[in-house]
Amino acid sequence: MIVPDLNELVAMRAATPGLRLTSRRTARALHAGSHRSIQRGRGLEFQEVRPYVNGDDPRTIDWRVTARRGRPHTKLFREERERPVWLLVDLNPTMFFGTRKQLKSTLVTRAAALLAWTAAGGGDRVGAAIVGSSNYRIIPPRARESGVLPVLAALIEMQPTEPALAATVSLDNGLDALVPVAHPGSLILTLSDFAVLDTQTHSAWASLAVHNEFQLFRVTDPLEREALPDGRFRVGVRGRSATIDGAGSRSAWLAKWQERNSRIEKLASRLGAPVTELDTRQPVEEPLRAVLAGKRSAA
Repeated sequence: MIVPDLNELVAMRAATPGLRLTSRRTARALHAGSHRSIQRGRGLEFQEVRPYVNGDDPRTIDWRVTARRGRPHTKLFREERERPVWLLVDLNPTMFFGTRKQLKSTLVTRAAALLAWTAAGGGDRVGAAIVGSSNYRIIPPRARESGVLPVLAALIEMQPTEPALAATVSLDNGLDALVPVAHPGSLILTLSDFAVLDTQTHSAWASLAVHNEFQLFRVTDPLEREALPDGRFRVGVRGRSATIDGAGSRSAWLAKWQERNSRIEKLASRLGAPVTELDTRQPVEEPLRAVLAGKRSAA
């Protein structure tokens, strides 16, 4: 199986014309830009201070500058035109798995690249929280290529290189790191297989969802859904493996799969987030083009 390199991820920009990330939430305040705000308030950012003139809103007086200069000054604001888009990417070692055309980690990397280029092409600022085998990395949102290229480089660097047990760093760590840095009004695109997910005790999901929007991209492989065929198979990782009987394990295997489905459905419902399925049998452009072109099927 081929692991993507930086040249491939950069070239994915060519697949984005006509694609666009859209908000599914009802707006509560309008920006002058291309997106509606999902936060209360004017959606404004500070621009400059100038002397106060009749007709200015007294609420915008800058009292510090007024006191320092001895005459009233007011703050000027400009309406925001760029939405922060965060990619929360799961590259845990357990994602180094795939029985069809690509590894789950490869599919996640390609999907993240396509989403990043789509966001930048729509005028959004792109940032990322990428969770790897032993650490996570936060890349602050920036506009255009200056936002996308550092994300692509980090995706390549943090890809797992061999199968292993789940690392001590998880998607939850990346989520926690986003809480203080994801400004209200952000769109958070989460890419994972959601194999390790504790929706009962983790409050970061709910905390971020109050003022931000989530979209979930779930990576799957056919073997996970269908279980092992009949026969005996050696499974596991280096130094820790076991022999499993396909027929004998199928019932428990499928029950765990359904349990994972239930957890994801509950999380999506709690966040009010759509779920897009990404299958290792498909080129990433197929499901994402359907979603980003506004042809989403029910998840």
